[in-house]
Amino acid sequence: MKKALFLVLILGLMLPLAGQDLKAFSNQFADIAESVTPSVVTITAQKVTKIQNPFGDFNFPFEFFGFNMPQKEREFRSSALGSGVIVGEGYVITNNHVIENAEEIKIVLNDKREFKATVVGADSKTDIAVLQIDEKKLPAAKLGNSDKLRVGEWVLAIGSPFSTRLGNTVTHGIISGLGRSGMQLNTYESYIQTDASINPGNSGGALVNLDAEVIGINSAILSRSGGSNGIGFAIPINLAKKVMDDILTKGRVVRAWLGVTIQELNSELSESLGLKDVKGVLISDVMNGSPAESAKLQSGDVVIMVNDQTVSDPGELQLNIASRNPGETVSLEIIRDGKTRKINIKLGEMPEEAPMIATNNAGRVDLGFAVSENSKELAEKYKLSSENGVVISSVNAGSEAQQKGLKAGDRIVEIDRKGIGNMSDFNKALENVKKDQVILMLVEVAGGKRFVTLHAK
Repeated sequence: MKKALFLVLILGLMLPLAGQDLKAFSNQFADIAESVTPSVVTITAQKVTKIQNPFGDFNFPFEFFGFNMPQKEREFRSSALGSGVIVGEGYVITNNHVIENAEEIKIVLNDKREFKATVVGADSKTDIAVLQIDEKKLPAAKLGNSDKLRVGEWVLAIGSPFSTRLGNTVTHGIISGLGRSGMQLNTYESYIQTDASINPGNSGGALVNLDAEVIGINSAILSRSGGSNGIGFAIPINLAKKVMDDILTKGRVVRAWLGVTIQELNSELSESLGLKDVKGVLISDVMNGSPAESAKLQSGDVVIMVNDQTVSDPGELQLNIASRNPGETVSLEIIRDGKTRKINIKLGEMPEEAPMIATNNAGRVDLGFAVSENSKELAEKYKLSSENGVVISSVNAGSEAQQKGLKAGDRIVEIDRKGIGNMSDFNKALENVKKDQVILMLVEVAGGKRFVTLHAK
């Protein structure tokens, strides 16, 4: 009886305290939303898509029979909706995919004022863009430090989902994961994963911690329906700040360059190289004249650490190097011939026309070759008709690709009849490809083009 009375007494004391704590927690969320929401804007971008007439220059059969011809090129206008974060002095940071190819960009503030915006600079490799409007007295967001984030932290997502009529909307959740890569959305990926609802239109908005600091730029969702499914992704603010600072101070994004072709290490490769564990990133080639060549890195080396930071996959190594400054010296811990050694290497500046790292396969499937972004130099070297697309940089020995005559220097023009204009197109073309699926590719070799079919592995 005494124990029961004691429990009742304790519960009676705890319930009011719990209620007070919950109310304080609720008030904190409200304070954060009130503080940050004025810094989050709605972005509308008017885009024009041009579609070529399938009959080419001669509008057969229309011209042949004297009928009115369709236009040789038709324009379709569309409006993209997104969000952005004010960072001061009239500057707004957002996702590149929100404003890419836009003819007119409009920014709507939380107080309903509207401004035309201009693009200061954009970086498709990280999906970050910086805009500017003719109004400097704006409420700038406080930017945090995404390197200090922990899984399980509470966060709020603020943006403009679905339509301009809704305006800014606040959702909450936790950080579900850090350093997410392999999404095939951008060249450099290290996403913050959250279960805070992120819907269409939230792209470019703010992911905020309990200190009312922006720690991420909302970017993508993983969903079959197109709406929030509890898995959203944000670009870490430290990565976004680096890109933004380069754009504002240098007019372009400057990245460090190692100059190697890398691929993911699997159990078969690990066994053949005599490695005890499947860890690290395999160097498959070293580019001529690169910092890697100067440091005497070799094909077959496995990179396991950069400045005591573990790297476990190509994307992780790629981002680690690209986020540094040219001229910086880093210590690579590698495995060569079964022995661990350290090599100091002075990083160079990534050539604008060359990739820092060409991964073995940008997609989730293995086609038996590595690719890199095409460039003027590569087009001239391999006598290609265009500087667009991606170029095969190496072919795996014994692969189906090698058996069908693919080689370094071949340009991928189409995959499953979809044009490949850059690395992003290549990634997207392979996004939903399943293993054992047959891929139809149009490939340009010196002097002509041919179709090739490959089985995805």
